[in-house]
Amino acid sequence: MKVAITGGAGFLGQLLIRALCDRGRLTDSAGIEREITQITSVDQAQAKPTVVDDRVGYVAGDVSNASFLNHVLAADTDSVFHLAAVVSGAAEADFDLGMRVNLDGTRNLLQTSRTQVALAKVVYASSLAVFGRDSEPSEGQGDGASDAGADIVLNDQTAPTPQTSYGAQKLIGEILLADMSRKGFIDGRTLRLPTVVVRPGKPNAAASGFASGIIREPLAGVESLCPVTLDTEMWVNSPQATVAALIHAHELPREKIGAQAINLPGLTVTVAQMLAALQAVGGDAARARVKLVADEKIRAIVRTWPARFVTARADALGFPRATSFVDIVRTYAAEHVART
Repeated sequence: MKVAITGGAGFLGQLLIRALCDRGRLTDSAGIEREITQITSVDQAQAKPTVVDDRVGYVAGDVSNASFLNHVLAADTDSVFHLAAVVSGAAEADFDLGMRVNLDGTRNLLQTSRTQVALAKVVYASSLAVFGRDSEPSEGQGDGASDAGADIVLNDQTAPTPQTSYGAQKLIGEILLADMSRKGFIDGRTLRLPTVVVRPGKPNAAASGFASGIIREPLAGVESLCPVTLDTEMWVNSPQATVAALIHAHELPREKIGAQAINLPGLTVTVAQMLAALQAVGGDAARARVKLVADEKIRAIVRTWPARFVTARADALGFPRATSFVDIVRTYAAEHVART
């Protein structure tokens, strides 16, 4: 069985590759469990890989280049995990770049997947950014709001109302994937990911990047700036639960997962609660390294994201979620801080 992962050089991509290597087998679109013989990591810049395995190959290139994708993806690719994207802050700052990678790149990938010898499974990593803070749950579904929409609880019937270019691009990708699945061109599955924390490595251009930075940097002895207020709420999940969800979505039969995008389970936490978890794990010194410095550009993006969901459909399908934010920080510290 041949698998391709776009964004494979990134943090989640590397975790996913490691998990697939450990698992060793996946179920194809015909429902047959097969051995994974090849994993192709496709990324714009292939940094030194953290996963070295004879089954894994690394290719550098741009997913918005259709000729590149046609050349790289073997005609008998069975499964594709599409993680590559220009992140939220960068897509908002450079509209054309976001459209080229997030929209054109997704369309190119779906078109290439359509040409495979056998029906290809495609797992698409979308985002909670397809919703906005003014999204309203369907009548009789979820709770009401008490603070200008900040406390609205969204659910599986809530219509997407993106308020950023990134969210709009992700939503268009969802629609393309659903339509191509309806036509029988691919076997597509869309997951709307919460903010994934804690991400190791260097900061990126994601508007949500501070959520990892206010944990990662202080635990490494480095000062971190928090651009939002302490009462800012976010919908988050751990890297481990997110990777497990990607694989779980791949393995679910089409008749169970359906065509509708799935809002993944997560945790609602305030920045104050994040910092309390940091203090619980790293002590007073780590907490003292976080400074509140307002950044209105970041705040403007983050405040458009809803932070409370009822994920009944995902829960019924057995998708995992992190147990607590303190556990997320403890796991990160155990896996990364102890090594430095």
